Amino acid sequence: MIGGLKSLALRAYATMERSVLYFEPRFLPFGLVAVVGFPLYYFIWHDLFPQPYENLPLRLFGSALFVPVMLAKYWPKGLRPYLAGYWYLAVLFALPFFFTFMLLKNNGDSAWLLSVLAAAFLMVLLLDWLNLFIQTVVGVGLAWLAYSLTTAAPHLEFVSLEHVPIYLFIIVIGVAANYSSEVVKRERLRAMLTAASTVAHELRTPLLGIKAGAAGLKQHLPALLDAYRQAREAGLPVEPLREAHLASMGGVLERIEGEADYSNTAIDMLLMNTKPFGFREESFAPCSMTACVETALRRYPFASERERRLVAWEPGEDFLFRGNELMMVHVLFNLLKNAVYHVTKAGKGQIAIRLEASPEGGRLIFRDTGPGIPPHVLPHIFTRFYAWSLGHDDGSGAGIGLAYCRSVMQAFGGSISCESTVGEFSEFVLTFPAASG
Repeated sequence: MIGGLKSLALRAYATMERSVLYFEPRFLPFGLVAVVGFPLYYFIWHDLFPQPYENLPLRLFGSALFVPVMLAKYWPKGLRPYLAGYWYLAVLFALPFFFTFMLLKNNGDSAWLLSVLAAAFLMVLLLDWLNLFIQTVVGVGLAWLAYSLTTAAPHLEFVSLEHVPIYLFIIVIGVAANYSSEVVKRERLRAMLTAASTVAHELRTPLLGIKAGAAGLKQHLPALLDAYRQAREAGLPVEPLREAHLASMGGVLERIEGEADYSNTAIDMLLMNTKPFGFREESFAPCSMTACVETALRRYPFASERERRLVAWEPGEDFLFRGNELMMVHVLFNLLKNAVYHVTKAGKGQIAIRLEASPEGGRLIFRDTGPGIPPHVLPHIFTRFYAWSLGHDDGSGAGIGLAYCRSVMQAFGGSISCESTVGEFSEFVLTFPAASG
């Protein structure tokens, strides 16, 4: 029983964290409405349209409660993990508790019946079905308790059963709407996988042809250039070419091969990242972390030698983990892609990869000294469909790479975390249990 309740609570909190992710860009206007609305409606219900009961201190408390919500973007790094819990409590007070309490204190006045209906509709927009149920039960229960403690003769004669179907209808519609949003997310992922598979199918063959053609031309290029020079020396009528162009031909062919390899690797990453996050543990086996890192660095399609020199690899002491080498290589691909992109775009920084082994397992530490990640972005970087890049932090975009990394690490029985300071560094720590079996 206790285990089931704990699991339910963790699921509800995880859902609330996702809700914070999507609502955080709108916390400022939402919080502003609450901060202004609580005291404003005191004057509306107290002076313009007098109601039997009003409570200015309670309203001022509600107003103050949403000031930190307005300023969520500026919360210190150490407090960011508590934002979801704070938002949960603020919504619990502002909607189910406050409106139910005021309805009870006003003896079911029609204005407050409509207000509770509006609050229920707003809860439908803000909460998933599980938290909608939990907040309704807890909020209404606390409101009744507060009403009983602050009322000399509490009574519910004004409660009419004819209102129940209306509120039930709102809740059922809310559950259906939230279910629909989950279906939309799954369909979005399925559409991405279908599109990625189509792109891979359409591009693999021409890329293979381009690479094969470049390799063949590269093999015969020395003989062709030698024949050209002999024809020029013999005075044959051939069009003259500048020596610099002749010297660059080999490099052009190498770039063509490199771009073909890069495109194939990008297709592999797209297909791997958009696959459903379900991994078969029977395919797992003890793997060498050093081998995975060296394979990733060898296969990653750096755009230039300069990009390759950004990465410093410190092998340290190798360790084994139970997992899949291909998946691990793609985790490293995603980390490399993000780090190289941000370091290059910022025009500063280096990338360092090192290992730490211990009897309990091992750690891979992936650190870059690029632009860093803003505090309000950091809690969300492992969330699927949340994307952030330098100068663009509105949470829009595909955002699948780091979510894939976290899912792979969880499948391996490990974890991935990130620490970052803006303008200084970002450090990902991948922790693995000791390999067994």
